Amino acid sequence: MGKLTGKIAVVTGASRGIGKGIAIALGEEGCTVYVTGRTTGDGERTIDTTARQVTEAGGEGRAIRCDHGDDDDIKALFERIASEVDHIDILVNNVYKIPSPPAWGGGFWDHPIQVWDDQVGIGLRAHYVASWHAAKLLFAAGPGAAMLNVSSPGGQSYHFSSSYGAGKAGLDRLTADMAIELEPKGVAAVVLYPGSVATEFIKDSAESQGMDLSDAQTPLFVGRSAVALLTADDLMSRTGTIQWVEDLAEEFDLVDESGKRPPRYAQRAGSKA
Repeated sequence: MGKLTGKIAVVTGASRGIGKGIAIALGEEGCTVYVTGRTTGDGERTIDTTARQVTEAGGEGRAIRCDHGDDDDIKALFERIASEVDHIDILVNNVYKIPSPPAWGGGFWDHPIQVWDDQVGIGLRAHYVASWHAAKLLFAAGPGAAMLNVSSPGGQSYHFSSSYGAGKAGLDRLTADMAIELEPKGVAAVVLYPGSVATEFIKDSAESQGMDLSDAQTPLFVGRSAVALLTADDLMSRTGTIQWVEDLAEEFDLVDESGKRPPRYAQRAGSKA
């Protein structure tokens, strides 16, 4: 019996990447996991495939299509969840839109203004909207429910672009302030900082650019770190803080699917949101 048997989670943006890794790691602990995203079907990078893998890992995966750039879609998502269950124990805000083409390098004046809406609209505003709709379901779970917001070291130092940093720093601040408002309800809110992660997108880029990903974290490694945090006895004492994947891996003695613990991330900043 897993640590999360009988618990219900929602993971946004779980068709691939970190969201998929977190969803499967929750499944390893017996959790029922609603996975959201826009891509459906039997392909490798779809919410249906992730839901199946959650179930194969030991939990119960439930896929619901949602465009997190559409407020009405987010509203409908949580209305459907509320029609099936009377609470959720865990909300993982992970969904993110990588601009096309990616906004890597150059100055903000070189990037289309749409880049802001992609990185801050989906990477920050959508988390606020999902949290707003999820709040009553989290409260219904009672003390011990939790919100996990997946951010990045880009919230504290320059990564990729100014709009990227603004979105991540905003998410860190949002989480810290939400934690203050949620604490009387007994709900924790924490930020997760992965390091360099070998997501599908990064793997695709690595192939064309000859990048070495041997020391990268895997999505499942990030997921196992997230689950260790969410099941920690002292989770409430960590509310409002930034939690680094590498620190959690050392604290809870975690390894990835190949039995390896990636080395520590090269760039470190503070630990408080």
